Parts: sequence; C-alpha cells; structure tokens
Amino acid sequence: MWDKWNAARTGRAGAGTGPSQGDRLARDGELSGGLLSGGERAKAAAKLMLGWVALLWLLEVVDVVSGHALDGLGITPRTSSELVDVVPAAFIHFGFAHVAANSVPLLVLGFLTALGGLRRFAAICALIIVADGLGVWLVAPEHSNTAGASGLIFGLFGYLVVTGFVERRPLGILVGLLVAAVWGASILTGLAPTQTGISWQGHLAGLISGLVAAFMFRRRVSPGQLMP
Repeated sequence: MWDKWNAARTGRAGAGTGPSQGDRLARDGELSGGLLSGGERAKAAAKLMLGWVALLWLLEVVDVVSGHALDGLGITPRTSSELVDVVPAAFIHFGFAHVAANSVPLLVLGFLTALGGLRRFAAICALIIVADGLGVWLVAPEHSNTAGASGLIFGLFGYLVVTGFVERRPLGILVGLLVAAVWGASILTGLAPTQTGISWQGHLAGLISGLVAAFMFRRRVSPGQLMP
C-alpha cells in the first residue's frame, strides 16, 4: 500500500462450545455449497487469483488511459466522504510498477489462503480489506492518498504465518514457516516508518487484521488431521 502525496506525483509506487465462524465456513465446503476435492479446490483457487491479479492490471490500464482518474479512489485520512473508498482503494494502484510489485505476493499468498475454501477466503479478505482501510483512514498522515493491494498482502501473510499454530495443524505450520522464510524480510522492511512514499501504517493495519482473521476464522481440527 503506497501513499501518493498531493504535493507531487514523482516516485509513485507507491471459549464457547459452539462452532466458530471458521468451523461454519469450513463446513460450507466451498463453491456453491459443495465439497471440492483437493485438485478442484486448487484449480478454483488458481483461477480466482489469476482473475484478481488480471483485474488489478486492467484497472491500472483504465487509470492511465483516463489520466489517472481512478487515483481519487485512494484513501484520504479522516475525511468522512473518503470512507466509501475503504474497499476500492485495495484495487487501485499508482502506476504499473506498483501493480507489478504486488502481483506475485498477492497471487501466491491469495492462492495458499484460498486453498482453505473460497467462501472462507472471501470472508478473510473482506475482513482484512475493510479493517486495513479503516486503519489507514484513522492513522495515515494528513494530505496523503493511500491505495494498493499491499495491505491485503500483509494481512494474508499474517494469516498464513499464524493460522497453522492457531489451529494446531502441522501442514499449516509448515506453510506458515515457508511463507515467513520467503517474505518475512520484505514484510519487516515494509513496516519501517523511515520509508518515504510507503504507507507503513497501511501495512501494519493489514498485518494486524490478518492475525485477527486467523483467530476469527479458525477451524477445529481433529488431532493428527492434516488440512490445507
């Protein structure tokens, strides 16, 4: 998630006994209420994320062709009229380099999360996008314009890293460790307040939202059961 300052466009890149929400979503199984096999679930997750990333590129093409008309969908903090941009901001970028930087991590982290089920994935993404956008609206610097998918990326990272431990799933723990090994350094860098043109506030809000999602949407798994 990048900030675009109004002053310049240069450098844009910018403990109950009942079932948990995660249990209910897991039981719904997934596409159209039916249970999918592992292969079908992977295929559905791949199609979804390829389509999502393609949409981001298409929107940036529209933005450029329209003279950056879509840049106004970014979030300007503490302005009540900007609350309607909390969700759209996650799909808008400030240049093709910005989209490119977010494409691979969103594709991979989104795919891994979506393997747990598309309904579950949609709920996780909705929570992260809304909470992250509200966080940016509350704490981003004055006169900044923040947009991009990196808040969601940080949220998916946080979710994947901890969900295996929360649910006590060996496979989930392994996936989390691999994700941390590949993207951990980049995540830490993105949280540094010293970087200019980067919304570390949006990154932090996204990361916290992903950690919350891991607890909100946790599934209860039988001992020894391996789940994606």
